[in-house]
Amino acid sequence: GSGRTAERARRARVARLSQPIAMAGRMARAAPLARTTAVTSRGGGCARGRGVAARGVSVRRRAVARATAHLAPVKLTGVGSAVPEVVMTNDELGEFLDTSDEWIRPRTGIAQRRLLGTGETMTALAADAVAHALEMSGLEAHELDMIVLCTSTPEDTFGGAAAVQAAVGAGNAVAYDLTAACSGFVLGLVTACNHIRVGGPVRRVAVIGADSLSRTLDWDDRSTAILFGDGCGAVIVERADDEDAECALLGYDMRSDGTGSDNLHCRYAGDVRDIGAGGVSVHNKGEYNYLAMNGQEVFKFAVRAVPQVVNGALEMAGMDAEEIDWLVMHQANARILDSAAKKVGIDPAKVASNLAKYGNTSAASVPLVLDEYVRTGKIKPGDVLATAGFGAGLTWASALVRWG
Repeated sequence: GSGRTAERARRARVARLSQPIAMAGRMARAAPLARTTAVTSRGGGCARGRGVAARGVSVRRRAVARATAHLAPVKLTGVGSAVPEVVMTNDELGEFLDTSDEWIRPRTGIAQRRLLGTGETMTALAADAVAHALEMSGLEAHELDMIVLCTSTPEDTFGGAAAVQAAVGAGNAVAYDLTAACSGFVLGLVTACNHIRVGGPVRRVAVIGADSLSRTLDWDDRSTAILFGDGCGAVIVERADDEDAECALLGYDMRSDGTGSDNLHCRYAGDVRDIGAGGVSVHNKGEYNYLAMNGQEVFKFAVRAVPQVVNGALEMAGMDAEEIDWLVMHQANARILDSAAKKVGIDPAKVASNLAKYGNTSAASVPLVLDEYVRTGKIKPGDVLATAGFGAGLTWASALVRWG
């Protein structure tokens, strides 16, 4: 009938609009590598062709621009964060663990971390982060069309996004969880941008990174207890309606390798119960093991993975590392930050970091450091940011975006 015909037409339209997103990277990789003088990230943008900027745009960048020209552009308009009140320093950890600030800080770059305390919930913190981001963007909660909650530690096994939607008062937004551990926020950001880009009813999305890994830790295990903290951050992504608007999503690269899952995990640990004479048995407790990590293997993975996806995002965008204003990556370890920046070719002064204050907050770490650098004026409108995440799965991703 007419209903089925309309639905087929809608699906065909979405397929046509979605195809260039995947094709853009292939076109960029297939195009010649020759470039002229690099274009500054603040000099009128990457896709706009006027004057000197037009002469400086690379062949690959023009290929990407042509492939995605009819997709809706997006912009990043707000960021916010929220952290628990409880602060635990390295010396306080040393009161019950065989460790100290002198041991932890040189090896990790961490001085303290925030932990969810009595009466605090991740849902409430996530709602606060969204509220701060909405305030910066000038939007009201009811104007949101979608909420993507990137977390590995929801307070409900069935997902926490809907609870955040209710807490923030975003009654018009569809809300769902995205689980990809420490890569989650970057994958969520790309997902949100592409929800908007294909056209349709989604125009404004809140992307949240929120985790409370303190709930998953064995506090007698020095190898993991010293690393992790709790926190939340959120970014508002909107459709850019200006006729000459440039898309804030410049390029991205996302990857996974399940063969490395044993190196970082938090697995189900329920008991088995026999429930019938026929030998039927079920798991009858919703319990999980403590977080477990092979630190050496994760370190080696991270220093390989981050440069790979950052370079992949640059290739898709047709840009060079010199055009990156800030590397905004997952805050796991100071040595990983330093090594990744060096391999990509980014000045250490361009690496955003607040690891010392918060530790590893998993999916929250990228928006948490982004919020700090935006509100202190370090990151300015027009800056090109190479965001990157890596972690359990194993999964790793980078999104090259323009702020503001």
